[in-house]
Amino acid sequence: MEIGTINSRSESARSLMQLYDLRREQKLRDARVWVVRSFNPDSVEDFMAAMQTEDYTYVRMVFGYWDMAASFVVFGAIDREMFTAVSGEMLATYCKVEHMIDELREKINQPSLLLNVQKVVDEWPGAQDRMVHLREYLKEIYLS
Repeated sequence: MEIGTINSRSESARSLMQLYDLRREQKLRDARVWVVRSFNPDSVEDFMAAMQTEDYTYVRMVFGYWDMAASFVVFGAIDREMFTAVSGEMLATYCKVEHMIDELREKINQPSLLLNVQKVVDEWPGAQDRMVHLREYLKEIYLS
């Protein structure tokens, strides 16, 4: 599916600001910090182990937030360039599971898991290289 286009950059900017406001909610903020700093599954088995902890609610919350935000880009409600200019954290989140996303979708029987994120990332120039560096950097943070 091709990423849609937006009619008005000012509408897109308003939508991005609303997404930003959602990110400031304390529970989502805590979840985002935990996912970026502490959630580092190397395998589907690691992911499944995290699902057995109370912290898994953080994963669901953050994955749901970023997939929703990406869906606005996919369906043309937010301008792609504008979104990617301010959404590096989405890459930091997605790089945690990107290397095993197909296997993960199959294992947990959720074929649409982060599908909108994947669509945006696939059309984001330089995203794959950036995620390689993010994975290395985030592993260092986790190990320190």
